[in-house]
Amino acid sequence: MAIVYALVSRQKTVLAEYTATSATGNFPTVTRMLLAKIPAVDGKMTYVYDDYVFHYVVESGICYLCMSDEKNKHRGPYAFLKDTKERFLAKYGVEAALKAIAFSFNEEFSKVINERMEYYNGGGSIDNIDNLRNQIDEVKDGMIQNIETVLERGEKIELLVDKTDRLNQQAYRFESSSRNLRRHLYWRRIRNIAIGVLSVAIISYFISVAVCGFNYQSCKK
Repeated sequence: MAIVYALVSRQKTVLAEYTATSATGNFPTVTRMLLAKIPAVDGKMTYVYDDYVFHYVVESGICYLCMSDEKNKHRGPYAFLKDTKERFLAKYGVEAALKAIAFSFNEEFSKVINERMEYYNGGGSIDNIDNLRNQIDEVKDGMIQNIETVLERGEKIELLVDKTDRLNQQAYRFESSSRNLRRHLYWRRIRNIAIGVLSVAIISYFISVAVCGFNYQSCKK
């Protein structure tokens, strides 16, 4: 593995960079195009371009990017980026980086990038302590991802329980409405029967009065 180029930037504004003398190609142009596409949120990603691989880490609005010439090795470049990030923050801090103009730290920090690049290209990244730190970070990232998966599943379970509660409430309201409807229909039927009986009685009375008279004298003879 050989890291041939690295920079520190605030979005598209490059604050410091270093290019190895062995590096050839139009990767500075590609890098500027890539910086315009990198989101400002915290994260890390790897991109492949021809025979080169770009690795970057974004933290607190500051991007740490390097380019290597091997596609299947990521641990070394990310260890280099982590080391570069820690040294940059220890020297300048986030606040200064967020306010600095282009290449403000280049004269001083490009030397640090060069020194760390030579260290990792010389096999420093395979140091046991570095490997242990990288493995711990990978396990921690995996735990965070697993925890987030469980939390998302928990939210889905809570949502399902909430939907079940709503369905139970709706079923209870439907049962109550059905009970009230049956009661209403029952009393309406009783009322209709009573009205029918009363109507028949009144009609019968008027018929009997018309035939027999009010005193029923005609019917008594």
